[in-house]
Amino acid sequence: MIIGVPKEIKDNEYRVALTPAGVTELIKAGHKVYIQKNAGIGGGISNDEYKESGAKILETSKEVFGKADMIMKIKEPLPQEFELIKENQILFTYFHFASGEELTKAMVDKKAICIAYETIETDDGETPLLTPMSEVSGRMAPFIGAFYLSRAQGGRGILTTGVTGVEPAHIVILGGGTVGRNAAKVAAGLGAKVTILTRSAKKLRYLEDTMPENVSTLKSNSYNIARAVKEADILITGVYIIGAKAPKLVTREMVKSMKPGSVIVCVDIDQGGSVATARPTSHSDPIYIEEGVVHYCVTNMPGAFSRTSTFALTNETLPYALQIANKGWLKALKENPVLKKGLNVCKGRVTNKLVADAHGLEYTPIDEVLE
Repeated sequence: MIIGVPKEIKDNEYRVALTPAGVTELIKAGHKVYIQKNAGIGGGISNDEYKESGAKILETSKEVFGKADMIMKIKEPLPQEFELIKENQILFTYFHFASGEELTKAMVDKKAICIAYETIETDDGETPLLTPMSEVSGRMAPFIGAFYLSRAQGGRGILTTGVTGVEPAHIVILGGGTVGRNAAKVAAGLGAKVTILTRSAKKLRYLEDTMPENVSTLKSNSYNIARAVKEADILITGVYIIGAKAPKLVTREMVKSMKPGSVIVCVDIDQGGSVATARPTSHSDPIYIEEGVVHYCVTNMPGAFSRTSTFALTNETLPYALQIANKGWLKALKENPVLKKGLNVCKGRVTNKLVADAHGLEYTPIDEVLE
Protein backbone atom coordinates (compact mmCIF):
# COMPACT_ATOMS: atom_id res chain seq x y z
CA MET A 1 0.00 0.00 0.00
CA ILE A 2 1.08 3.59 -0.59
CA ILE A 3 0.80 5.77 2.52
CA GLY A 4 0.83 9.55 2.24
CA VAL A 5 1.44 12.09 4.99
CA PRO A 6 0.61 15.70 4.06
CA LYS A 7 1.70 18.74 6.03
CA GLU A 8 -1.03 19.88 8.42
CA ILE A 9 -2.63 23.21 7.47
CA LYS A 10 -4.89 23.91 10.44
CA ASP A 11 -4.00 27.12 12.30
CA ASN A 12 -0.75 26.58 14.24
CA GLU A 13 -0.95 22.79 13.87
CA TYR A 14 2.64 21.57 14.10
CA ARG A 15 2.09 17.86 14.68
CA VAL A 16 2.71 15.25 11.99
CA ALA A 17 0.97 11.89 11.55
CA LEU A 18 4.04 9.68 11.20
CA THR A 19 7.52 9.65 12.74
CA PRO A 20 10.66 8.27 11.06
CA ALA A 21 10.28 5.15 13.22
CA GLY A 22 6.80 4.68 11.81
CA VAL A 23 8.09 5.10 8.28
CA THR A 24 10.70 2.42 8.93
CA GLU A 25 8.09 -0.05 10.17
CA LEU A 26 5.77 0.52 7.22
CA ILE A 27 8.59 0.14 4.71
CA LYS A 28 9.82 -3.03 6.44
CA ALA A 29 6.31 -4.40 5.94
CA GLY A 30 6.59 -3.77 2.20
CA HIS A 31 4.76 -0.47 1.83
CA LYS A 32 5.72 2.88 0.29
CA VAL A 33 5.59 6.13 2.22
CA TYR A 34 5.38 9.64 0.79
CA ILE A 35 5.83 12.65 3.08
CA GLN A 36 5.14 16.23 2.07
CA LYS A 37 8.18 18.46 2.31
CA ASN A 38 8.58 20.02 5.79
CA ALA A 39 5.60 18.10 7.20
CA GLY A 40 7.60 17.23 10.31
CA ILE A 41 9.46 20.49 10.86
CA GLY A 42 7.02 21.72 13.52
CA GLY A 43 7.64 18.55 15.51
CA GLY A 44 11.41 18.78 15.14
CA ILE A 45 11.63 16.10 12.42
CA SER A 46 13.66 17.04 9.35
CA ASN A 47 13.14 15.96 5.75
CA ASP A 48 16.52 14.20 5.91
CA GLU A 49 15.36 12.06 8.84
CA TYR A 50 12.40 10.89 6.80
CA LYS A 51 14.61 10.19 3.80
CA GLU A 52 16.99 8.15 5.95
CA SER A 53 14.02 6.10 7.11
CA GLY A 54 13.10 5.32 3.52
CA ALA A 55 10.33 7.83 2.79
CA LYS A 56 10.15 9.84 -0.40
CA ILE A 57 9.63 13.59 -0.03
CA LEU A 58 7.08 15.32 -2.27
CA GLU A 59 6.74 19.07 -2.67
CA THR A 60 2.96 19.50 -2.43
CA SER A 61 -0.04 18.04 -0.66
CA LYS A 62 -1.64 17.57 -4.09
CA GLU A 63 1.13 15.15 -5.01
CA VAL A 64 0.78 13.28 -1.70
CA PHE A 65 -2.98 12.91 -2.01
CA GLY A 66 -2.62 11.98 -5.66
CA LYS A 67 -0.26 9.06 -5.02
CA ALA A 68 -1.55 7.64 -1.73
CA ASP A 69 -3.96 4.78 -1.11
CA MET A 70 -4.13 5.83 2.54
CA ILE A 71 -3.68 9.33 3.91
CA MET A 72 -2.53 9.63 7.51
CA LYS A 73 -3.20 12.99 9.17
CA ILE A 74 -3.57 14.55 12.57
CA LYS A 75 -6.53 16.87 12.06
CA GLU A 76 -9.62 16.59 9.89
CA PRO A 77 -9.35 17.63 6.23
CA LEU A 78 -10.09 21.31 5.74
CA PRO A 79 -12.18 22.64 2.82
CA GLN A 80 -9.11 23.42 0.73
CA GLU A 81 -8.14 19.74 0.98
CA PHE A 82 -11.55 18.31 0.03
CA GLU A 83 -10.86 18.50 -3.70
CA LEU A 84 -7.64 16.51 -3.28
CA ILE A 85 -9.39 13.45 -1.84
CA LYS A 86 -10.01 10.56 -4.23
CA GLU A 87 -12.94 8.15 -4.29
CA ASN A 88 -12.20 5.05 -2.16
CA GLN A 89 -9.15 6.72 -0.62
CA ILE A 90 -8.57 5.74 3.01
CA LEU A 91 -8.31 8.67 5.43
CA PHE A 92 -6.96 7.82 8.88
CA THR A 93 -7.08 10.83 11.21
CA TYR A 94 -9.11 12.70 13.83
CA PHE A 95 -12.42 13.72 12.26
CA HIS A 96 -14.84 14.70 15.08
CA PHE A 97 -17.64 14.40 12.53
CA ALA A 98 -20.46 15.05 15.02
CA SER A 99 -19.45 18.71 15.28
CA GLY A 100 -18.68 19.16 11.55
CA GLU A 101 -21.63 18.99 9.18
CA GLU A 102 -19.76 20.43 6.19
CA LEU A 103 -16.91 17.97 6.69
CA THR A 104 -19.26 15.00 7.04
CA LYS A 105 -21.20 15.83 3.88
CA ALA A 106 -17.97 16.46 1.96
CA MET A 107 -16.56 13.05 2.89
CA VAL A 108 -19.86 11.41 1.94
CA ASP A 109 -19.75 13.19 -1.44
CA LYS A 110 -16.12 12.19 -2.02
CA LYS A 111 -16.97 8.54 -1.25
CA ALA A 112 -13.87 8.28 0.91
CA ILE A 113 -13.19 5.62 3.54
CA CYS A 114 -12.94 7.59 6.77
CA ILE A 115 -11.48 5.86 9.83
CA ALA A 116 -11.56 8.21 12.81
CA TYR A 117 -8.97 8.00 15.54
CA GLU A 118 -11.42 9.21 18.18
CA THR A 119 -14.04 6.43 17.78
CA ILE A 120 -11.68 3.46 17.83
CA GLU A 121 -12.80 1.82 21.05
CA THR A 122 -11.67 -1.21 23.07
CA ASP A 123 -14.03 -3.63 24.80
CA ASP A 124 -13.60 -1.84 28.13
CA GLY A 125 -14.69 1.50 26.64
CA GLU A 126 -11.23 3.02 26.25
CA THR A 127 -10.33 5.13 23.21
CA PRO A 128 -6.63 4.35 22.69
CA LEU A 129 -6.00 6.92 19.95
CA LEU A 130 -7.77 9.71 21.82
CA THR A 131 -6.14 9.00 25.18
CA PRO A 132 -2.61 10.36 24.50
CA MET A 133 -3.94 13.69 23.20
CA SER A 134 -6.44 13.87 26.04
CA GLU A 135 -3.51 13.45 28.42
CA VAL A 136 -1.70 16.34 26.76
CA SER A 137 -4.78 18.59 26.72
CA GLY A 138 -5.67 17.73 30.30
CA ARG A 139 -2.21 18.56 31.54
CA MET A 140 -2.13 21.78 29.53
CA ALA A 141 -5.50 23.05 30.72
CA PRO A 142 -4.62 24.16 34.29
CA PHE A 143 -1.55 26.06 33.05
CA ILE A 144 -3.61 27.77 30.36
CA GLY A 145 -6.30 28.66 32.89
CA ALA A 146 -3.69 29.99 35.30
CA PHE A 147 -2.15 32.18 32.58
CA TYR A 148 -5.45 33.74 31.53
CA LEU A 149 -6.51 34.24 35.14
CA SER A 150 -3.90 37.02 35.34
CA ARG A 151 -5.27 40.54 35.17
CA ALA A 152 -3.01 41.33 32.20
CA GLN A 153 -4.83 38.66 30.18
CA GLY A 154 -8.32 39.78 31.17
CA GLY A 155 -8.66 37.52 34.19
CA ARG A 156 -9.48 38.12 37.85
CA GLY A 157 -5.89 38.70 38.86
CA ILE A 158 -5.64 35.59 41.01
CA LEU A 159 -2.42 33.62 41.35
CA THR A 160 -3.51 30.00 41.00
CA THR A 161 -1.10 28.72 43.63
CA GLY A 162 -2.03 31.34 46.21
CA VAL A 163 0.61 32.63 48.65
CA THR A 164 1.04 32.57 52.41
CA GLY A 165 -2.16 33.79 53.99
CA VAL A 166 -4.02 34.10 50.66
CA GLU A 167 -6.27 31.43 49.17
CA PRO A 168 -5.33 29.70 45.91
CA ALA A 169 -7.65 29.63 42.90
CA HIS A 170 -10.59 27.23 42.78
CA ILE A 171 -10.38 25.03 39.68
CA VAL A 172 -13.54 23.12 38.76
CA ILE A 173 -13.19 20.23 36.31
CA LEU A 174 -16.19 18.80 34.50
CA GLY A 175 -15.62 15.21 33.40
CA GLY A 176 -13.72 12.41 35.10
CA GLY A 177 -12.17 10.81 32.03
CA THR A 178 -8.61 11.13 30.76
CA VAL A 179 -8.80 14.91 30.38
CA GLY A 180 -10.34 15.40 33.80
CA ARG A 181 -7.97 13.08 35.66
CA ASN A 182 -4.88 14.66 34.13
CA ALA A 183 -6.17 18.18 34.67
CA ALA A 184 -6.92 17.40 38.32
CA LYS A 185 -3.42 16.02 38.93
CA VAL A 186 -1.74 19.11 37.51
CA ALA A 187 -4.18 21.53 39.19
CA ALA A 188 -3.61 19.80 42.52
CA GLY A 189 0.14 20.00 41.99
CA LEU A 190 -0.18 23.74 41.48
CA GLY A 191 -1.73 23.95 44.93
CA ALA A 192 -5.19 25.00 43.73
CA LYS A 193 -8.43 24.06 45.39
CA VAL A 194 -9.82 21.47 42.95
CA THR A 195 -13.32 20.07 42.46
CA ILE A 196 -13.93 17.37 39.83
CA LEU A 197 -17.40 16.29 38.72
CA THR A 198 -18.36 13.13 36.86
CA ARG A 199 -21.50 11.01 36.50
CA SER A 200 -19.81 7.65 37.03
CA ALA A 201 -19.85 6.37 40.60
CA LYS A 202 -16.95 4.07 39.72
CA LYS A 203 -14.84 7.00 38.53
CA LEU A 204 -15.78 9.05 41.58
CA ARG A 205 -14.55 6.28 43.88
CA TYR A 206 -11.33 5.95 41.91
CA LEU A 207 -10.71 9.69 42.00
CA GLU A 208 -11.51 9.85 45.69
CA ASP A 209 -8.96 7.11 46.39
CA THR A 210 -6.15 8.40 44.16
CA MET A 211 -6.26 12.19 44.17
CA PRO A 212 -4.42 14.44 46.67
CA GLU A 213 -6.23 15.99 49.62
CA ASN A 214 -6.86 19.28 47.83
CA VAL A 215 -9.09 17.51 45.26
CA SER A 216 -12.73 16.94 46.14
CA THR A 217 -15.24 14.97 44.08
CA LEU A 218 -18.86 15.70 43.22
CA LYS A 219 -21.56 13.73 41.44
CA SER A 220 -22.27 15.43 38.13
CA ASN A 221 -25.85 16.65 37.88
CA SER A 222 -27.43 19.98 36.94
CA TYR A 223 -27.64 21.20 40.52
CA ASN A 224 -24.05 20.38 41.44
CA ILE A 225 -22.70 21.70 38.14
CA ALA A 226 -24.48 25.04 38.62
CA ARG A 227 -23.12 25.44 42.16
CA ALA A 228 -19.56 24.44 41.22
CA VAL A 229 -19.44 26.63 38.12
CA LYS A 230 -20.55 29.66 40.14
CA GLU A 231 -17.68 29.15 42.59
CA ALA A 232 -15.00 28.46 39.96
CA ASP A 233 -12.12 30.76 39.17
CA ILE A 234 -11.15 28.36 36.38
CA LEU A 235 -13.58 25.91 34.75
CA ILE A 236 -12.08 23.08 32.68
CA THR A 237 -14.46 20.94 30.63
CA GLY A 238 -13.55 17.51 29.29
CA VAL A 239 -16.83 15.77 28.51
CA TYR A 240 -16.72 13.10 25.80
CA ILE A 241 -19.35 10.71 24.49
CA ILE A 242 -17.72 8.53 21.83
CA GLY A 243 -18.67 9.81 18.39
CA ALA A 244 -21.37 12.17 19.66
CA LYS A 245 -21.67 15.91 19.99
CA ALA A 246 -20.84 17.09 23.51
CA PRO A 247 -23.96 17.77 25.61
CA LYS A 248 -24.42 21.38 26.74
CA LEU A 249 -24.02 20.82 30.48
CA VAL A 250 -22.99 24.40 31.31
CA THR A 251 -25.76 26.82 30.36
CA ARG A 252 -25.42 30.49 29.56
CA GLU A 253 -27.07 31.27 32.88
CA MET A 254 -24.36 29.29 34.67
CA VAL A 255 -21.67 31.23 32.82
CA LYS A 256 -23.40 34.49 33.80
CA SER A 257 -23.21 33.40 37.43
CA MET A 258 -19.41 33.15 37.32
CA LYS A 259 -17.29 35.92 38.79
CA PRO A 260 -16.10 38.50 36.22
CA GLY A 261 -12.65 37.57 34.96
CA SER A 262 -13.06 33.86 35.60
CA VAL A 263 -11.69 31.54 32.92
CA ILE A 264 -13.22 28.66 30.97
CA VAL A 265 -10.88 26.19 29.24
CA CYS A 266 -13.18 24.18 26.97
CA VAL A 267 -11.11 21.11 26.11
CA ASP A 268 -14.14 19.31 24.63
CA ILE A 269 -14.66 21.99 21.95
CA ASP A 270 -13.57 19.47 19.27
CA GLN A 271 -16.90 17.74 19.83
CA GLY A 272 -18.84 20.99 19.95
CA GLY A 273 -18.12 21.91 23.58
CA SER A 274 -20.16 21.28 26.73
CA VAL A 275 -20.45 25.02 27.48
CA ALA A 276 -23.32 26.93 25.85
CA THR A 277 -21.17 30.02 25.26
CA ALA A 278 -18.22 28.11 23.75
CA ARG A 279 -17.23 28.51 20.11
CA PRO A 280 -14.06 27.27 18.38
CA THR A 281 -10.92 29.41 18.53
CA SER A 282 -7.35 28.95 17.29
CA HIS A 283 -3.84 29.21 18.66
CA SER A 284 -3.38 32.51 16.83
CA ASP A 285 -6.58 33.96 18.34
CA PRO A 286 -7.22 31.74 21.37
CA ILE A 287 -9.63 33.65 23.61
CA TYR A 288 -12.70 35.84 23.72
CA ILE A 289 -14.69 37.31 26.59
CA GLU A 290 -18.40 36.60 26.89
CA GLU A 291 -20.65 37.25 29.88
CA GLY A 292 -17.55 38.74 31.52
CA VAL A 293 -15.74 35.36 31.41
CA VAL A 294 -12.55 34.56 29.47
CA HIS A 295 -13.16 31.63 27.09
CA TYR A 296 -10.27 29.54 25.74
CA CYS A 297 -11.68 27.13 23.12
CA VAL A 298 -8.77 26.11 20.88
CA THR A 299 -9.70 23.05 18.82
CA ASN A 300 -6.18 21.62 18.54
CA MET A 301 -4.63 22.28 21.93
CA PRO A 302 -1.94 19.53 21.72
CA GLY A 303 -0.56 21.14 18.56
CA ALA A 304 1.15 23.69 20.80
CA PHE A 305 3.40 20.93 22.16
CA SER A 306 3.92 19.31 18.81
CA ARG A 307 6.92 17.10 19.43
CA THR A 308 5.58 15.50 22.60
CA SER A 309 2.15 15.12 20.98
CA THR A 310 3.48 13.69 17.72
CA PHE A 311 5.47 10.94 19.38
CA ALA A 312 2.76 10.14 21.94
CA LEU A 313 0.09 9.82 19.27
CA THR A 314 2.08 7.93 16.65
CA ASN A 315 3.10 5.36 19.25
CA GLU A 316 -0.60 4.43 19.34
CA THR A 317 -1.69 4.95 15.73
CA LEU A 318 1.10 2.96 14.04
CA PRO A 319 -0.10 -0.55 14.99
CA TYR A 320 -3.53 0.22 13.54
CA ALA A 321 -2.03 1.81 10.42
CA LEU A 322 0.04 -1.33 9.89
CA GLN A 323 -3.07 -3.51 10.14
CA ILE A 324 -4.86 -1.41 7.53
CA ALA A 325 -1.83 -1.36 5.22
CA ASN A 326 -0.98 -5.05 5.60
CA LYS A 327 -4.49 -6.45 5.24
CA GLY A 328 -6.36 -3.77 3.37
CA TRP A 329 -9.04 -1.73 5.13
CA LEU A 330 -11.86 -4.22 4.61
CA LYS A 331 -10.10 -7.27 6.01
CA ALA A 332 -8.47 -5.26 8.81
CA LEU A 333 -11.84 -3.97 10.01
CA LYS A 334 -13.52 -7.36 9.71
CA GLU A 335 -10.82 -9.01 11.80
CA ASN A 336 -10.42 -6.29 14.44
CA PRO A 337 -13.65 -5.13 16.16
CA VAL A 338 -11.72 -2.35 17.92
CA LEU A 339 -10.55 -0.86 14.63
CA LYS A 340 -13.96 -1.44 13.06
CA LYS A 341 -15.51 1.12 15.39
CA GLY A 342 -13.33 3.77 13.79
CA LEU A 343 -15.22 3.61 10.49
CA ASN A 344 -17.50 6.66 10.37
CA VAL A 345 -18.03 7.32 6.66
CA CYS A 346 -17.51 4.78 3.90
CA LYS A 347 -18.07 5.11 0.16
CA GLY A 348 -20.86 7.62 0.45
CA ARG A 349 -22.54 6.15 3.54
CA VAL A 350 -22.46 7.27 7.18
CA THR A 351 -21.65 4.26 9.35
CA ASN A 352 -21.69 5.94 12.76
CA LYS A 353 -25.25 6.44 14.05
CA LEU A 354 -24.39 9.34 16.33
CA VAL A 355 -22.81 11.20 13.43
CA ALA A 356 -25.79 10.49 11.18
CA ASP A 357 -28.20 11.66 13.88
CA ALA A 358 -26.20 14.84 14.51
CA HIS A 359 -26.67 15.97 10.91
CA GLY A 360 -29.94 14.30 9.92
CA LEU A 361 -28.24 11.92 7.49
CA GLU A 362 -29.12 8.35 6.60
CA TYR A 363 -27.35 5.76 8.74
CA THR A 364 -25.90 2.53 7.39
CA PRO A 365 -24.68 -0.06 9.96
CA ILE A 366 -20.99 -0.86 9.60
CA ASP A 367 -21.63 -4.57 9.14
CA GLU A 368 -23.72 -3.86 6.03
CA VAL A 369 -20.78 -1.99 4.52
CA LEU A 370 -18.29 -4.69 5.46
CA GLU A 371 -20.43 -7.38 3.84
